[in-house]
Amino acid sequence: MKYQRIDSNLYIHNRKRFVAHLKPNSLAVFNSNDIVTTSADSSAPFVQHRDILHLSGVDQEESILVLFPDCFEQKNREIIFLKETSDLIAIWEGAKLDKEQAFETSGIKTVYWLSQFDTVFNALMSEAENVYINTNEHTRANTEAQTREDRFVKKLKKKYSAHTYQRSAPIMHEIRSIKHPIEIELMQKACDITEKGVRRLLEFIKPGVMEYNIEAELMHEFLNNRSKGFAYTPIIASGYSACVLHYIENNKECKDGDVILMDFGAEYGNYASDLTRCFPVNGKFTPRQKDVYNAVLRVKKAATKLLVPGTYLNEYHVAVGKLMETELISLGLISQEDVQNEDPAWPAYKKYFMHGTSHYIGLDTHDLGLWTKPMRSGMAFTVEPGIYIPEENLGVRLEDDVVVQESGEPINLMGNIPIEADEIEALMNQ
Repeated sequence: MKYQRIDSNLYIHNRKRFVAHLKPNSLAVFNSNDIVTTSADSSAPFVQHRDILHLSGVDQEESILVLFPDCFEQKNREIIFLKETSDLIAIWEGAKLDKEQAFETSGIKTVYWLSQFDTVFNALMSEAENVYINTNEHTRANTEAQTREDRFVKKLKKKYSAHTYQRSAPIMHEIRSIKHPIEIELMQKACDITEKGVRRLLEFIKPGVMEYNIEAELMHEFLNNRSKGFAYTPIIASGYSACVLHYIENNKECKDGDVILMDFGAEYGNYASDLTRCFPVNGKFTPRQKDVYNAVLRVKKAATKLLVPGTYLNEYHVAVGKLMETELISLGLISQEDVQNEDPAWPAYKKYFMHGTSHYIGLDTHDLGLWTKPMRSGMAFTVEPGIYIPEENLGVRLEDDVVVQESGEPINLMGNIPIEADEIEALMNQ
């Protein structure tokens, strides 16, 4: 891993919060992700399952976390099972965590090798009544592919059919949505690396540059700052491509007179940042481009102020829609008549602003969190309104990452990244 070791107190804190939600005499199990084969003997870079990472900090394949707070033997109330390292593995892959390193990483004192799992786990199951299994219940998840966790749960239920099974997912949605100060520090680090990328681009972008050249400049900056790279597939969309919400080809020339929409973010320590900025390719917005840009910026600033404790996300998105409605009327894109005759299920403003304004962010770019509960201090969200006008080859979206506070406006983790149109023009032309 490129990032520096994270304080194990984060994981100790997270486990305490998780087990506080368990029923008496319950055991919970969390598995690592698979190493995914691409073809032949090749595989994709390993990405750890965010839940076991959140609870242990163990960023390694073939790992299993077992939590059993009411276990008779105190040493078995928290256990991490790891693939045993060896001289052969050290030579071919690099050494895996040993038991001391696993303790330093996670704060878990009891570390067994994976080869001991069946024996140890069988003894624990003879004592436990309830078993919390970890299923992917993200509202936007594609669960078609079977995971290591899926295979484990299937085998578990078959072997231990008499136990009562519970879901860990609602608990993880609850506890992962509230960020610990250490997590906010890590997210700030990711945002600071993203800022370095933005400032690099302000000097680099000009007519004739290819979108993939911009992507390469960002990757150079990210890797030089201990990031693995992009937190998600970047969108580098010039001209008309900016009106394609998930454009990722990044293969076109940036032309004089176009605005380029760039949606990207560095990861750090597996924590995501998520930013969108729009720059004029030639360093100067046209009056119309600047009017649209500033309209989006006004909505973003007003929307950010709405992210306060007690607010429900569905209500928030309705309120932001009203803000955007006003701006679109002012820009001449929709009329009062359009609003009066709109379908309530698809308001008039949706013609030019068709996506949501905010999502949870953290270990996942679209992080876990509940829409059925009000916002609380410590929750982190993106704020990303946009206006997309295909007939003008113009798409503008602006996005920052913020953390809800007990009182007042959220803290903007990207507050140092240029966003005002005049500042962007000045920096591009200095």
